[in-house]
Amino acid sequence: MLKILQIIALLQGFFVISVLFINRKDYKKIPFVLLFGSLLSVLLYILGDDENNLFVEQADWFLFDSSLFVTFLFLFFRYYKNGKEKFQKFDYLFFIPNIIYFVIEGIEVLFPTESFVVEIFEFLSELTFIIYLSLIVYSVITTKKKHWIIYFAIPIVILFAFSSLNELLKTFGFNEISLLTDSDFITYLLLVIAFLFYFIAFKLLTKDSQLLPKQDRSKYKNSNLNPNLINKYKSDIINAMEIDKLYLNSKLSIHNVSENLNIPRQYISEVLNLHLDTSFQDFINRYRIEEFLKRLENDQNGHLTLLGIAMDVGFNSKSSFNSTFKKIKGLTPSEYRKIHLKKTE
Repeated sequence: MLKILQIIALLQGFFVISVLFINRKDYKKIPFVLLFGSLLSVLLYILGDDENNLFVEQADWFLFDSSLFVTFLFLFFRYYKNGKEKFQKFDYLFFIPNIIYFVIEGIEVLFPTESFVVEIFEFLSELTFIIYLSLIVYSVITTKKKHWIIYFAIPIVILFAFSSLNELLKTFGFNEISLLTDSDFITYLLLVIAFLFYFIAFKLLTKDSQLLPKQDRSKYKNSNLNPNLINKYKSDIINAMEIDKLYLNSKLSIHNVSENLNIPRQYISEVLNLHLDTSFQDFINRYRIEEFLKRLENDQNGHLTLLGIAMDVGFNSKSSFNSTFKKIKGLTPSEYRKIHLKKTE
């Protein structure tokens, strides 16, 4: 019976992520990737259930672990709440505990003898995941959007929190919660999590849910662009930046680009917004920042100030340059130069 439930959950899960993947262009990129990663992590967890593995008895597929699901879910709610459309480089750091945990599990498989240092790192990583889970609960309670998500988020969080707690008790030699050590019960809990999560995914697919924000395509619904034209316009726009360097013009506008490339203005906007996942200004400014960095490394520009170089690459004000640089690089231009100078010394 248990294996039948596992197979049903797997088939259901594969169907859901397949439908989501097929319709991926309908959703905003970052929330989609994080939700998709969460779903995929649940599937991998079902596949790699060590105690009741469908394919290999007593398998130890430590990479198929619940911790990855926890991190993806945590980041999903983080971006769900703040509404940001660009993944911040800082947020990659949240995956460090996963990497540490996977390394620890690998060491324990290769070298079964217990090590106090390894146990400490395992404790810290488990503690980190409990913190992530607590922040998820806090996030779904405090958010003003769609409070019904609490009904699936909190049960999942509680189940994973108890699982992590059991690992901590085991690490420090305390008696584990006996109910959670029963292999069948753990798998049933896993299936509950899977069905809860997949239920929300089905709700997402069948109703106009705001759990996964959709791309705003309404203004392009009457577009005459076909795939061939989209690829051609993408290539022309990118070449205009990388080869012709139109971005060096501080007064460059979408109208200028339209005239230069002989592409209707609305098509440039559509290609950038829908097919390159950016706005016109962000697209131009990224090229300007990259050009700025190239010139900063060039000794011939040593006599110029940071603002002087910025003006040369197309920025027309100090405030615009500073805010754009920090948005893209996460540092102020001065901070970046200090770090760069230290590396080159």
